[in-house]
Amino acid sequence: MRAKAFRRLEDHVSSIPEDLKYTKEHEWVSAAGNIYTMGITDFAQGALGDIVYVQLPKVGETLTAGKVCGEIESTKSVSEIFAAVSGTVTEINQGLSQTPEIVNSDPYGAGWLVKVEINAEPTDLLDAAGYAQITA
Repeated sequence: MRAKAFRRLEDHVSSIPEDLKYTKEHEWVSAAGNIYTMGITDFAQGALGDIVYVQLPKVGETLTAGKVCGEIESTKSVSEIFAAVSGTVTEINQGLSQTPEIVNSDPYGAGWLVKVEINAEPTDLLDAAGYAQITA
C-alpha cells in the first residue's frame, strides 16, 4: 500500500513542470522577458473535470495579481481564475472559445489562457517544489 501512495505522489510531482512558477490558487506562469504567459495547472484542471467554457479578460485590460480575471466552467462547477501577475493583457488564447477542453488535455501548452506584459516583477510566486507541497 505504501508503495502505491509513494508512486502516486511521485507521479503528481512529475506533472509539475520545473521551469514554471505557480500561485497558491493553481495558476502557472512562464516568462519571456516582460511578457508572462498564464494558465491553470494540471492539478486544477483535474479537480475541475471536463472544461466546457472559459471567460478571459480582454486584450488591453489591466490585471492585478491575486484578483479575479476570468472564469472557467466545467461540468462540475464554475471557478474563478486569479491573475498570477500584474500588468496589461497583450493576448488571449482565442482557440479556447471553440475548444475549451484543450485546457484539460494540454494545460501547460496549447491550453494557456492569457499573455500579460508585467508592470512589476512578481515576488510571491512558488517554484515547482513549493507548489507540490501545497497540492500533496
